[in-house]
Amino acid sequence: MSKKVHEENNYDLICAGGGIMSATLSLMLKLIDPKLKIIIFEKLDKVAEESSGAWNNAGTGHSALCELNYTPQKEDGSIDISKALEIFSQFETSKQFWSYLVEQKLIIEPKDFIHSVPHHSWVTGEEDVTFLKKRFEALTKTAMFEEMQFSEDHKTLAKWFPLIAKGRENQKMAGTRMEIGTEVNFEDLTQKYFKILEKQFDVRVLRNTDVLDVDPEKELEWLVKTKDLKSGQITYYDAEHVFIGAGGGALPLLQKVEIEEKDGYGGFPVDGQWLTCNNPEVIAKHDAKVYSKAGPDAPPMSTPHLDTRYINGKKELLFGPFAGFTTKFLKEGSKLDLIKSINLDNIPSMWGVFWHNLPLTEYLIKQVSMGHSDRMEELRKFIKDAKDEDWDLKVAGKRVQIIKRDKEQGGILEFGTDVVHSKDGTITALLGASPGASVAVHIMLEVIQLAYPEKLKQQEWQDKLTEMIPFWNKSIKDNPVEFKKVQANSSEKLALNVIH
Repeated sequence: MSKKVHEENNYDLICAGGGIMSATLSLMLKLIDPKLKIIIFEKLDKVAEESSGAWNNAGTGHSALCELNYTPQKEDGSIDISKALEIFSQFETSKQFWSYLVEQKLIIEPKDFIHSVPHHSWVTGEEDVTFLKKRFEALTKTAMFEEMQFSEDHKTLAKWFPLIAKGRENQKMAGTRMEIGTEVNFEDLTQKYFKILEKQFDVRVLRNTDVLDVDPEKELEWLVKTKDLKSGQITYYDAEHVFIGAGGGALPLLQKVEIEEKDGYGGFPVDGQWLTCNNPEVIAKHDAKVYSKAGPDAPPMSTPHLDTRYINGKKELLFGPFAGFTTKFLKEGSKLDLIKSINLDNIPSMWGVFWHNLPLTEYLIKQVSMGHSDRMEELRKFIKDAKDEDWDLKVAGKRVQIIKRDKEQGGILEFGTDVVHSKDGTITALLGASPGASVAVHIMLEVIQLAYPEKLKQQEWQDKLTEMIPFWNKSIKDNPVEFKKVQANSSEKLALNVIH
């Protein structure tokens, strides 16, 4: 693909996808160097409509405060907390960046997108209570989790989450609580980012524009072919750097890019669904995010949770997630997305994942066959007296889990995120899902380090990053006192830990 590009269509960075990732990367770079010329393409007529949409993700500020899958139990019975420490640290960088935007008056009302909502883990039965206590003891030895509370006392648990504790007076159970937990509306945050980019930094955001192809143009440059979905006009752009952050649409586009690093990658799409409460009296009785343990054959992404949400200024209550089978990679995608993504490079990976994850296939079949009464029975494992008429089913976004090569199994299914990149870092693509939006700032720091290594050696870039994100290159473990001060500042700027 060799086409002449008009000078005005030459950019420093081209971003494919109008979600939280492209917006975060573009805003961080513009704050560091306002002279950078950036353009963003979004296929839909609005930004933040797919994975960043408020109903399309959990809204949990994922910081490992309550997610039990981040603290697996080892064969010797000990608890591995390394992943939890990593996720906690990554979310804190997000909070630091957001508080900087508030400080600079780029964001005026943080309560539009973030609220204090305590995070809880909740388990029942002797075995799981023992696990939760071990987890609590391991985590509270660190500065990050020292404020965590643990209780087996029914009265205490009834204060933390009354809907769940009701009717369980004689049941063996336990919970942990972290007051610093948050609920985040990533759709609102993403829209705020785009307003800043377009109004403050004159970044072009072309909606209704599909990125059809990305090809090497010349040394250190990429040629991007786009189509205006309203007029059908084809336009070419080129840039030194390209970032593909199109959620489920990232894999199909990455597969067209001529870099060997893409080989072997595949995608496993899952349809997300929530039960949403329509009874204001029930919603008012719960002010928490409560995560429990996933079933024995269920994937980590299916960890059941009962969540307080704030969407479009209204308090909501959700339970789930429930999974459904889909072949689409995006809500507005094609039913042929999965089939078209299979090629000679990733067939071994795809087959390996299928063969070694038969329990996951069985789990999905059960989920797809569920009716409303079946979902309500799952909810009653949390709220014993839940009434069918108080809850409706809402279809959420698509999640495309990563499939990648593995020497032993042919392919493995991953539930995190991967930054796939060319050797020189001039093209980067983000694949995967959870914890996703919550750690977007950390992920984009990784992208910046890959794409702009020489720039990062400059003191000016380092100083600006430190101003924006004090712990972007520091360890919380090695600087606990300084971290606590930074954390307190973030909470104050974001108006957290206050009554709403």
